[in-house]
Amino acid sequence: MKLEKSIMLPADDSNLQNVNDFIHSFLPENCDSTVLNQIDLAVEEIFVNIAHYAYGEQGGEASVSCSFAENVLTVTFEDRGIPFNPLEKKDPDITLSAEERKIGGLGIFLTKKFMDSISYVFKDGKNILSFSKNIIQ
Repeated sequence: MKLEKSIMLPADDSNLQNVNDFIHSFLPENCDSTVLNQIDLAVEEIFVNIAHYAYGEQGGEASVSCSFAENVLTVTFEDRGIPFNPLEKKDPDITLSAEERKIGGLGIFLTKKFMDSISYVFKDGKNILSFSKNIIQ
């Protein structure tokens, strides 16, 4: 059986917990804590980036869709902000120390590493970023 739902909410940091609660409602109670932490990191990275950069000062909304089928969680973020594909951002050089590395890029790098798949498209005036994670390792 496939569960699928969406929520629309202001793209604001204060809604991050609401997004996490929404996504957690799709997960089995016995979800591995490492997997849960990886999902939480990815959700925070994507949602906070939308909140900070998609709309500028005027703000806007974000849609978060979630589905769970055959042990795979799929999360999709949509916004009508400025077009931006975070997957095109060059990966940080993780061989450098934190002091030597440029600021930024580590969150999306970790998201790409932790999720089983991730995609981005700008379509119909919307940024659409999706990721999937197999919950049963």
